[in-house]
Amino acid sequence: MDVDYRKTITSGTKRLVVKVGTSVITTKDGLLDTAQVAGISRQIVGLKRRGLEVAVVSSGAVGAGMGELGIRKRPSTLPDIQAAAAVGQSKLIGSYDDCFKTEGYHAGQILLTREDLEERCRYLNTSNTINALFGLKVIPVINENDTVSVEEISFSDNDILSVMVSNLLKAELLVMLSSVDGLYKRPDKGTGLIPLVEKITADIEGLASRSKTHLGMGGMESKLKAARTATNSGEAVIIANGRTPDVLTRVMDGEDLGTLFLPARRRLTSRKRWIGFTLRPKGRIYVDDGAFAALSKRGKSLLASGITDLDGGFERGDVVSISTIGNKDEFARGLTNYSSAELMKIKGHSSTSIKKILGSKPYDEVVHRDNMVLI
Repeated sequence: MDVDYRKTITSGTKRLVVKVGTSVITTKDGLLDTAQVAGISRQIVGLKRRGLEVAVVSSGAVGAGMGELGIRKRPSTLPDIQAAAAVGQSKLIGSYDDCFKTEGYHAGQILLTREDLEERCRYLNTSNTINALFGLKVIPVINENDTVSVEEISFSDNDILSVMVSNLLKAELLVMLSSVDGLYKRPDKGTGLIPLVEKITADIEGLASRSKTHLGMGGMESKLKAARTATNSGEAVIIANGRTPDVLTRVMDGEDLGTLFLPARRRLTSRKRWIGFTLRPKGRIYVDDGAFAALSKRGKSLLASGITDLDGGFERGDVVSISTIGNKDEFARGLTNYSSAELMKIKGHSSTSIKKILGSKPYDEVVHRDNMVLI
């Protein structure tokens, strides 16, 4: 059954994102493993020659910089991390470019911060640039711009960035190359590989190991979070060991490697992906059970009458999380038509009362269904 799923997904993939983890392309001493970069690059070019559009999200800049500078432990301060990235990024992209050139291709470097994807115009410009590269003999190699990123605008790790890039490009498949074979039933012992996950449930999330390499940022917990976002958007995800020989080629041939996470049946539009999984919420709205049922089961918009409370300060047009009262796990996210100050006045009231309370009523809906995504 799993093999059928794999072959259906891989044979139907025209565009994919490959995320390369730090441990996949660096040695135990933190030096850039040029043989590994060459092997991954060769496989990516092979997929390009099949007619696939491939974008690479590659970690390794900080690790490569650490190797060049003789640092054996990941820096703990932001300036030191940024300094290592500044040294390592050129070495990383240069290594990819050297490998691609032997096959007649070039590496196109794209460095991003969250702000680049949260601002709609820059988001679309990034998409246009990558699409232009697809039309040339260029393979986009994308990384976080560690040299300028700070906590407020960082992705936290490249697992999250790879999903945002997948959403940006509307890729059918995200392949995450890691130092492990996939998701295990016993992650502490590395046993019981799970070949297929149909839906990421609380039980599946409970299997995540919080371990991570001394050079990288993410662990299985981060990868499951990323996989959940990607599959909710309608993309498939495969987590596999990047040091398995010819892993990319074999995965795209439908071979049973790693763990496959099936996509949700619906594929979200590019705009809804941006609203639901790229923009960060500025606040939270709590709704009653009636509003929850209307939004989650009947496809309705959110009205002021169903709102019981809210947290945070936000303005019209900001993204807000939507939760049921007493439960902080969000079930939806959307663009609000009213500020937090306005909502404090109209929450619990009917739409017909808004004009009397505020003096005007620009919208009947607080969050319109067209600007809302179920999480």
